[in-house]
Amino acid sequence: MNTTVRSSAPNDLAQIFEPIREELEAVEAAYAKHIQSRIELIPEMGRYIQTSGGKRVRPALLLMASRLTGYRGGEQAVNYASVVEFIHTATLVHDDIIDDSSLRRGRLAVHSRWGSDITVLLGDYLYIKSMGMALTYDSLDVVRLLCDVTLRMIEGELYQLTKTGDADITEEEHFEIIRRKTAYLFGGCAEIGGMLGQATDDEREALREYGFNLGVAFQLVDDLLDYTADQAALGKPVGGDLREGKVTLPAILLLQCAGSRARELIYAAVQDRDITPEAWDELSALFREHRVIDQAYDRAVEYASRAKQYLDKFPSSLERDALMSLPDYVLSRDR
Repeated sequence: MNTTVRSSAPNDLAQIFEPIREELEAVEAAYAKHIQSRIELIPEMGRYIQTSGGKRVRPALLLMASRLTGYRGGEQAVNYASVVEFIHTATLVHDDIIDDSSLRRGRLAVHSRWGSDITVLLGDYLYIKSMGMALTYDSLDVVRLLCDVTLRMIEGELYQLTKTGDADITEEEHFEIIRRKTAYLFGGCAEIGGMLGQATDDEREALREYGFNLGVAFQLVDDLLDYTADQAALGKPVGGDLREGKVTLPAILLLQCAGSRARELIYAAVQDRDITPEAWDELSALFREHRVIDQAYDRAVEYASRAKQYLDKFPSSLERDALMSLPDYVLSRDR
């Protein structure tokens, strides 16, 4: 369905993250350590989540930004990288309950396996645990930033809920959801890395803007994959957003330029929380006809390019090269 020429960047996060491979391994170990509890169900669920194939982009972003700005201590950055992974995981398990998503990365979502009541409490546990970990070091500025981005994420989820089922959502409303649910955490990860290093105020701001724009691009591509990816690669049914009542940028753009038939198909899918294979094929043809997938992808390219520009403040290094490669990876994602 997608006719856009995608980025030709190597689809290999391990290569991009090679400079921080040992630190990322330490993050995995810290996750396993901090998920331990006398309540056996907690580490069992924690291990299930840990082995589900997450990309660890957010902790890697924090680690890479800290090294970029001169931090070499290791332990503190690993701790905060673990914190952001806990926060991200908490939002995922709660989001899956809210969206009633039965699959996550090709496996049963946590709530599908253990039930919503238990999973809600696990998400709460992960949020509180993350803040306890963040208080390990005497750095209230970092804790304040983490609290701020976490609140924005929760506000974003609440705001999205008010727009679920609203086929008339505007572009600006949709981008506000993206900013709150995804981009602010990406920006916070990069900024915390700079705070641990020797970043000047200007460099901290540049890292925050780099992460923020990368986060927007990441989410735009994620929304696109719901329309373009292979279901086996994506790990969940395509078209899931419409089935959950979410109208994202491709559908918003189609509604702006297509006729009444596109409106009928999108409104019916959002209202019924379902779409037949025949209706999906017809809708896919309209996406191709009006090239809205290409238009949405071009928006992601704009944000990815903008992210790269903020790295101009930093001298050449392995870490800067890796951060320059990350937007290209985001644009080349197929899952």
